[in-house]
Amino acid sequence: MSTPQLVEIRDLTFGYGDGRVVLEDISLHVPRGKVTVLIGASGGGKTTLLRLIGGQNKAQKGQVLFDGQDVGALDRDGLYAMRRRMGMLYQFGALFTDQDVYDNVAFPLREHSGLPESMIRDIVLMKLQAVGLRGARHLMPSELSGGMARRVALARAIALDPELVMYDEPFSGLDPISLGTAARLIRQLNDTLGLTSLMVSHELDATFAVCDHVIVLANGKVAQQGTPQQIRESDNPLIQQYVTASPEGPVRFHYPGPSVEEDFGLAARRTA
Repeated sequence: MSTPQLVEIRDLTFGYGDGRVVLEDISLHVPRGKVTVLIGASGGGKTTLLRLIGGQNKAQKGQVLFDGQDVGALDRDGLYAMRRRMGMLYQFGALFTDQDVYDNVAFPLREHSGLPESMIRDIVLMKLQAVGLRGARHLMPSELSGGMARRVALARAIALDPELVMYDEPFSGLDPISLGTAARLIRQLNDTLGLTSLMVSHELDATFAVCDHVIVLANGKVAQQGTPQQIRESDNPLIQQYVTASPEGPVRFHYPGPSVEEDFGLAARRTA
């Protein structure tokens, strides 16, 4: 029986090898069938969270659940089976530069589906049609604009009809027209194909216009979850700082490190 939340994070803590904690005791959920966006200052753990959901990293504490399965407890075969139910759109598309548009989209189908080439062809053309690029099938990545490359990458991400599609900064570097097209496309594909979408983005206006659920990460914690309207109307100073793009507020500007006195020897000079 399916749960209303496709992804659940329970009391999760994660840090990298230098001892720096990126996410500390966080709990959140990604509603099934909705478009959810992760927002927050750079370095706040948003992309790290995508990697944890995909099983590329493992939590030091807590659980990551995908459709009720504990991602951290899966063996290699179980992890690969779970990943076939996910699609990923990387920040700049990550297309194979030596393959044309058609072969980029066909790649996951050839690797994982076992389908005959004639059927793969039909699926590839359908996915390219969905993103408006069926006519560009023979172009190389070097011949594509930034917006076109992102749409090809999206067609590849949905080639295996995943349940969850994760987007890492899908609007980065796009002009206003391409950005609006990409945002509308994410919404349309989510609803038409019955997907669940999880997006990392700093483009608040475009993102809030198409998403259902917002999760704000800040200083390693979940600051708030809710609808776009609830986030915009929040009286939390941290969220207000981010939504209004204010340089002053509780979000840390300086990376943690020794005090100024320690680094420049000021304390020693004062006592000398």
